[in-house]
Amino acid sequence: MKKKITVLGAGMVGKAIIHDLSGKYKVTAVDVDEKALQYCHEQYGIKTIHKYLNNSQNIKEVVANADYVVSAVPGFMGYNTLEAVIESGKDVVDISFMPEDFMQLNQKAKENGVTAIADCGVAPGMPNIILGHHNDEIKVERFEYLAGGLPKERKFPFEYKAPFSPIDVLEEYFRPARVKEYGKMVTKPAMSDAEMVYFRNIGHLEAFNTDGLRSMLQTMSHIPHMKEKTLRYPGHIRIIEALKQSGFFNRKEIHVGDQIVKPLEVTNQVLMKEWELQPGEEEFTLMRVIMEGQTDKEHSRFIYDMYDEYDKETDLTSMGRTTGFAATAVINLLDEKHYQYKGVFPPESVGKERKCFPFIMSYLRERGVYYYMSVERL
Repeated sequence: MKKKITVLGAGMVGKAIIHDLSGKYKVTAVDVDEKALQYCHEQYGIKTIHKYLNNSQNIKEVVANADYVVSAVPGFMGYNTLEAVIESGKDVVDISFMPEDFMQLNQKAKENGVTAIADCGVAPGMPNIILGHHNDEIKVERFEYLAGGLPKERKFPFEYKAPFSPIDVLEEYFRPARVKEYGKMVTKPAMSDAEMVYFRNIGHLEAFNTDGLRSMLQTMSHIPHMKEKTLRYPGHIRIIEALKQSGFFNRKEIHVGDQIVKPLEVTNQVLMKEWELQPGEEEFTLMRVIMEGQTDKEHSRFIYDMYDEYDKETDLTSMGRTTGFAATAVINLLDEKHYQYKGVFPPESVGKERKCFPFIMSYLRERGVYYYMSVERL
């Protein structure tokens, strides 16, 4: 009998998760978006539930019969959703990129006999898994990763389309970036330390600090230099800074005629349309993970490069594929009993397990997502 998996969220990434799991498992999708649910039902023949996931009772009702849960809700809903799933006693993989510290739920997960893997997408997610795998082999001195998802066609003014809701993307531009420099954690403004980086498939892109290291700041605290940067087409950061300095992202209410509005909410609605990917619109996701350190024999730099594009055949975005398939790889790990610890864990804990890293890489390759490794002797 097929195992039952409930996917919370049927958006762009949720759709990729459902696509990948529906052949092997009995999948139920839950969302407030009826159009998204209808698409998933017609395309994949799965059960759907129209439900607001804004309270723990609703969440516990929809996961009650599940063997596993994947949480693909927006970041601001992530922590409460994960907590409700853990209280339901369900093993869960989470990709919500919540602002809160998910490790606060570790004890609750242990008490409920739950395995919960959080931040388990493309970024954060795969860089953590890669570092977790190599950390025991290399005395890592420097670690950084660059990641971004962009439309293939550059359209003025933003030259950007959001694979997630704009408010989740904007959170990257608001949240101060924590980095490691000379063994100390340093907090820098988001979008600071901008630099141009060349990629063979694309050309030059703009990279800037964002707060993507997350759990690695604690689990990999022995590494003296660490940073994460987001990638955009050149010029994007200047436009965002102009909006920010002009007050378009303010949360404080203002009077407009006889209406009271929050500028950020208005901006979010405008960007929702401006940044929305159109059906069939081509986009790509790319990542570079760099580790420098000492092996038994020599000082080396290990580089992983990933580039993925929209899949016309399945109508899955590259961001949906690269994020969703990382999560489904780990669901399959749990189902095949390769990872059985109880508690809440970051992805680097999965990557360090001997069988898990090759399993995940093989799983992604089978779905056309490739991470190419090269080594430079220093």
